Amino acid sequence: MDPEHYEFTLGINLTPEEQELSVLFSGEGRPHPGHTVGPSVHDFYLIHTVLAGSGRFESDTFSAECKAGDTFVIIPGMLFSYKADEDHPWHYAWVALQGIGVLDQLRAVGITRERPFAHSDSIPELHNLYKGIRQSFKQSAYPRLESLEASGWVRLLLHRFGRHNLDQLPPHPSEMPEMIDRQIDQAIRWITLQFHQQLSIDHIASSLGYHRVHLSKAFKQRTGMSPKQYLLKVRMDKAKELLASPLTIEQVASSVGFNDALYFSKQFRKATGMPPSEYRAALRNGNEKDTGGSNI
Repeated sequence: MDPEHYEFTLGINLTPEEQELSVLFSGEGRPHPGHTVGPSVHDFYLIHTVLAGSGRFESDTFSAECKAGDTFVIIPGMLFSYKADEDHPWHYAWVALQGIGVLDQLRAVGITRERPFAHSDSIPELHNLYKGIRQSFKQSAYPRLESLEASGWVRLLLHRFGRHNLDQLPPHPSEMPEMIDRQIDQAIRWITLQFHQQLSIDHIASSLGYHRVHLSKAFKQRTGMSPKQYLLKVRMDKAKELLASPLTIEQVASSVGFNDALYFSKQFRKATGMPPSEYRAALRNGNEKDTGGSNI
């Protein structure tokens, strides 16, 4: 038992690695009234979340009276101190991190050196995440797996901070495109990866939260094609590749999302100006100049 705490538990990573994000240790405690740490500096990141009670946190850039649901973060080189309330000392959980990517991860969820703070009302959820981190370190025969598990719990923890800290998230046009642009990107990605399936544009639109007409209009503004035209182009481009292989016409048709080989041949001829068999023959004869056209 730590003489400065009523309760104290700790889990330690046996194999912390210098990588993007690695957990050093994680713990939970109920310090005595007025218990004080600092002024000090650390060479690692230390995140505290108050589960109950209160106390005060101060750094060289920020200070706050912290209560249940508040999180304060100590950044390497930061001069800090914190003190448990005299009447209702806090109960908190903490995790220490190192790694070249930690600061960027914190900034991504709205935590900076100037404002090393976040708040969430989901205290039981956060408490469970800290327990998950700590319980990862059981000194088993596979400490590297423990380290990997712990970093996964931390990423979930940071995600929760970000979800409850939206007003502090940094604006970044390249990472936060307009919603419709983001949905168009998802639609393009969906079609590119799933063209071999029996795709429905209505289903894609509804899954992305848009009416088909609205999505089609925005999609055409971005690509110059409707989603249906874009899907057909992706399928035809892939079919051209597959026709250079030993697959039969029926197998090529099935591979690009057509159950009916005759319908595939009709669409392929409409798109390229020749049926698949003729296109294949031209490929075998090396007449690439005769196989590149498209009417889509």
